[in-house]
Amino acid sequence: MSLVPTLAETVSRARADLRMGLPVMLGGHLVGAVETLSAERLRDFQALGKPVLALTERRAETLKARVYDDGLARIELPDDADLHWLRALADPSGDLMTPMKGPLFTQRGGDATPHMAALALVKSAQLLPAALVVPARALAGLTVLAPGAALAQLAGEAAMDPVAAARLPLASAERSRLHIFRPDDGGAEHYAIEIGDPPRDAPVLSRLHSACYTGDVLGSLKCDCGPQLHAALDAMGKEGAGVLLYLNQEGRGIGLANKMRAYDLQNQGFDTVEANHRLGFEDDERDFRIGAALLRRLGFDQVRLMTNNPRKVNMLQGHGITVTERVPLVTARNRFNTNYLDTKASKSGHLL
Repeated sequence: MSLVPTLAETVSRARADLRMGLPVMLGGHLVGAVETLSAERLRDFQALGKPVLALTERRAETLKARVYDDGLARIELPDDADLHWLRALADPSGDLMTPMKGPLFTQRGGDATPHMAALALVKSAQLLPAALVVPARALAGLTVLAPGAALAQLAGEAAMDPVAAARLPLASAERSRLHIFRPDDGGAEHYAIEIGDPPRDAPVLSRLHSACYTGDVLGSLKCDCGPQLHAALDAMGKEGAGVLLYLNQEGRGIGLANKMRAYDLQNQGFDTVEANHRLGFEDDERDFRIGAALLRRLGFDQVRLMTNNPRKVNMLQGHGITVTERVPLVTARNRFNTNYLDTKASKSGHLL
């Protein structure tokens, strides 16, 4: 029946519930996001049985907790665990002030699929990757998902539907058009800026640009995103044709709030990769399949890609887009971003 939510719609609903602090059901387990969980709901979790705290392997490594499962650790809660204890394990902002958080006891054996699905859901909601999980019967009114189905949906590629497009004169190119695309999984919309009238039968000057509110809008000096955005548009304007994809994957896919948490950790002396790991994320959580999908929807299958990141080239090539040339996009350094740029080169393989 078409009035019943699809799997993608149910996953989107679960994501929204977790952001509001409402738990969801994953199979026979009740799941809550630690970041948004209230003290009252924590007590209700504990009344149901023995909850465990699911943390990513990256965060568990920082906490020196044993990891027995693929990519995650299931931390047993002590009887007196409160919200402060949970948040201290989930949020690294106070790690240097309170480095001793143990002893931490990790579960091993049994099915960890619900815990994997819980972390994947919380990550997709751009919350701290920490989830409280307890076996429970389904509770009326809560969103219910099968863990395996949820994992498959979250790992799949969303279909991109064109929503609207209109001419939009820019300072770099008066003949330009902005296209809006909406994914069918309830995620953020993505944009394509088409400069001039690029032919579809020749390689188009192109860039995949991830949203950076601090750099693109506020002019932050901590990164090179804003200068790269405008340099790419200027180059396309001078050439008279190009397409820039503006992908809403802030902070390498972890969201603006977590990006600010990472910045706070950088202020404590960690580099950008170390900060992501302490938060529980990988170096880069972006899904570059979106870029290939948008290029195909726009009718392009060959690009001259403006990037310093070989991973973008490999991703596009692996998803049916021919990269005929990598066009470097190196901008000026300053005293605030030089360490960031050095880390991108040494740890993330950027060609700077």
